[in-house]
Amino acid sequence: MNFLNKKYYFIPILILGVTVFSLLGCEKKEPAILKVFVRSATNQLISGARVIAIGDQQSNPPTLEYVDTAFTNSSGFATINLDDYFAISGEDNTTGYFDIIVEYNTKQSTGYSRCRVHTTSVETVYLPN
Repeated sequence: MNFLNKKYYFIPILILGVTVFSLLGCEKKEPAILKVFVRSATNQLISGARVIAIGDQQSNPPTLEYVDTAFTNSSGFATINLDDYFAISGEDNTTGYFDIIVEYNTKQSTGYSRCRVHTTSVETVYLPN
């Protein structure tokens, strides 16, 4: 095999290698999600409940000012995407603490969650009788 033929094999292998390494280096990062299940006092999942997440500014380290609202779906959970919060808070701030308020009809209950960047945090809040 002469030099010219070796060159034609080397170039496609080089391009393939560079493509594979660039794809591995650009992994898509997971979103930061707060998933809140809402249950009745009898442990039944509740759909249509309002879930409010509020940044706890008294936490250590303090969480920035943040409020978001979502409603539970037919499976009884609400999803709050915290990517906007972590984008504003900066690269050094990878943790946030959130008070959770749940309202359904005339009932109200509270919860608390520690959330991290690129992670799904799951909490369950029980409504009173």
